[in-house]
Amino acid sequence: MKRLEGKVALVTGAGSGFGLGIAEKFAREGAKVAIIDINEGAAQAVAKAIGSSAIGLATDVSKAADVNAAVKKTIETFGRLDIVVNNAGISHRNKPMLEVDEAEFDRVFAVNVKSIYLLAQAAVPAMRDQGGGIFINVGSTAGLRPRPGLTWYNGTKGAVHTITKSMAVELAPHQIRVCALAPVAGDTPLLATFMGEDTPQKREQFIGSIPLGRLSKPEDIANAALFLASDEASMITGVVLEVDGGRCI
Repeated sequence: MKRLEGKVALVTGAGSGFGLGIAEKFAREGAKVAIIDINEGAAQAVAKAIGSSAIGLATDVSKAADVNAAVKKTIETFGRLDIVVNNAGISHRNKPMLEVDEAEFDRVFAVNVKSIYLLAQAAVPAMRDQGGGIFINVGSTAGLRPRPGLTWYNGTKGAVHTITKSMAVELAPHQIRVCALAPVAGDTPLLATFMGEDTPQKREQFIGSIPLGRLSKPEDIANAALFLASDEASMITGVVLEVDGGRCI
């Protein structure tokens, strides 16, 4: 039997990168999946590639109206909502903390942190009424081993980890589990932002800080998310699972 048979998942930022990998993996394991992305074309393309078990929804995860509409459409289409993956994320470019302007700061916190608040507001009542569910929040090694140049981004991921633990305790009586993933950087559109510039020298330097000697891949994050979303992890809540090749040791 497939590990997510009969489950319905909503994955944010699923038009590319880690979110795409997670959505594809969940669909292969039997889940019906709502592909959520601010890029409507990307969301629709991913949903079309997956097939009838997926829908693509253009959503700005920092806007309550968009998030509420996405959750409502998912439940209307598939009848329930079991898994929410808060994967959508952005960063300011790697640079001194005082050079990040207020608009950049506000946007990074809105997408990386406020989105979790909005998805909780929209999805918890449905999960509570059906007897349970799981949230998987995508944090980062940046929230565990912060480095200069990404100070405000690091702060958002630290918030993701703390919010995850607090949600886990508060929602446990409703059989709603809440876990987080802390990936090391992967070869995704955000990589150049993290490094400041994408050059062979920068990549070599970054990879050199990872004991296993490579960047993460969407498949790595998807496998970890699949485990946490599955019934095999039914006694696991409040964890921040490092998927980092040893980066945080």
